[in-house]
Amino acid sequence: MINAQKPNFVILPGLLTDEAMFGLQVRNLSEIAHCTVADYSMADNIADMAREVLAQAPAKFVMMGFSMGGYVALEIMRVAPERVQALVLISTSARPESDDARAGREKMMAQALNNFQIVLDLMMPKFLHPSRMRYHSNVITVYAMGLRIGAETFLRHSRAIMSRLDSRPYMQNITCPTLVMCGRDDVLTPVALHEELAAGIPGARLRVLPESAHFLTIGQPILVSEVLRNWIMELDLAERFRENVAAA
Repeated sequence: MINAQKPNFVILPGLLTDEAMFGLQVRNLSEIAHCTVADYSMADNIADMAREVLAQAPAKFVMMGFSMGGYVALEIMRVAPERVQALVLISTSARPESDDARAGREKMMAQALNNFQIVLDLMMPKFLHPSRMRYHSNVITVYAMGLRIGAETFLRHSRAIMSRLDSRPYMQNITCPTLVMCGRDDVLTPVALHEELAAGIPGARLRVLPESAHFLTIGQPILVSEVLRNWIMELDLAERFRENVAAA
């Protein structure tokens, strides 16, 4: 695939994550796609995050939403589906915030006001699979991201997550190729939520990765990259990309 035919691959990060979350995927996919990580760190609701992505992104792009980024991706599919050539949803859900999740999140937000470090300590076992917690570099990467993003953004994005829409009524309208991926042992967004996504989006493909928790791209970076690479290579985007260039 020559450079002019590479699709644009836009990654939407989740709560407490930034470009460091996807470093290996960006490097491994750079041969076949132009990869960028969206920045909506200052937005305080999902709709504004979606607008930021659409303002930053090329006219047509392949979109990968991780966790909170999945909520943003589903909003983009609701308001601007014509911009998206293909969709990846990782460690996310189409559902609105449940009462139990809201109560737990509010406790974390209150804790963040007093001691943000404790929030990271409490979330770490939910982010990383126990088998990956042994790798010191994984833990350092996650802590560094959290501290770099900080309590203020954590609070702002937590409020955005709590007010998100129920995307389930709109899933049936998604017509682009869609890949749904999750970890077998994700306690934050369990497999059942991804089964619901895959069942609700016409033609969606589901991949459940073993020994994986919520932070798939760090916990299983090589496997995630392989799945993404194989899936992108299957997409018939080259001809469409040439048409987009000709029309620009």
